[in-house]
Amino acid sequence: MKKIGVLTSGGDAPGMNAAIRAVVRKAIYHGMEVYAVKNGFQGLIDGNIEKMDIGSVGDIIQRGGTILRSARCEEFKTDAGQNKGIEQLKKYQIEGLIVIGGDGSFRGAQKLTEKGYPCIGVPGTIDNDIAGTDFTIGFDTALNTIIEAIDKIRDTATSHERTYVIEVMGRDAGDLALWSGLADGAESILVPEKADDFQEVIERLKRGHERGKKHSIIILAEGVGSGLAYGERIQEATNLETRVTVLGHIQRGGSPTASDRVLSSRLGAKAVDLLLNGEAGRMVGIQSNKLIDHDILEVLSEEHQINNEMYQLSKELSI
Repeated sequence: MKKIGVLTSGGDAPGMNAAIRAVVRKAIYHGMEVYAVKNGFQGLIDGNIEKMDIGSVGDIIQRGGTILRSARCEEFKTDAGQNKGIEQLKKYQIEGLIVIGGDGSFRGAQKLTEKGYPCIGVPGTIDNDIAGTDFTIGFDTALNTIIEAIDKIRDTATSHERTYVIEVMGRDAGDLALWSGLADGAESILVPEKADDFQEVIERLKRGHERGKKHSIIILAEGVGSGLAYGERIQEATNLETRVTVLGHIQRGGSPTASDRVLSSRLGAKAVDLLLNGEAGRMVGIQSNKLIDHDILEVLSEEHQINNEMYQLSKELSI
């Protein structure tokens, strides 16, 4: 294999640039040409493709977002859209493609693989909702952003003796809520993987208030529902002054942490190795700090699982 492409798709995640850098430099190290596909699968359809060199990825390892930009593309879900993309790959004589993104991006990669163009998926999403890997690119950075925000909100919550509901991202997964809640000592953590026992949350708040607790922090994953609506329910049930903070897209930005930079570099380089070894339709990941790879179809067929031990511990520590 002499020519490969790389694209980022779906929501951006801190560390994507580090992964792009690793792909480009690893491929060039092995004597390959690398082409950037900009604006995700939409860029592939449109032929928004350019050759990269070592200088193309200089000074990007510390930057958030993605220099290749990203876009969602409904057209690529169709055979016609996929065939347009394939025509562009043929035009540039690109023999393999590395796709950095989440499950939707992997579905596109799998379709191209089925049509004869080998693709390797690199999990890049702050949600950490991809099966087959302990961590996805961007999760650690987003987690630290949330923790910093909660620390600041706690100062105000204590000063005014308020209950705060903090809504975090995660789509249909609760990892960001669970990890940030455990790291910041939240009184309650609400995740979509577990049934919401509203009365249990209320009783915990009342117990804390009765023993003189000055504030309470409740972390709500967006997959559970609206933080604003949940805050209203709590105030009605407890008569405690309650405020809601929706952190929103601030969680997706920022310079990647050291952990995300290293993870991204390792996964990006591993993806190049797989293409060089003739692999296709695989996703790279990390488990117990060891690089692994899985069949993309298997990954897409599995549901993300939350860490039940951590969830139980959060309840035991929030008595």
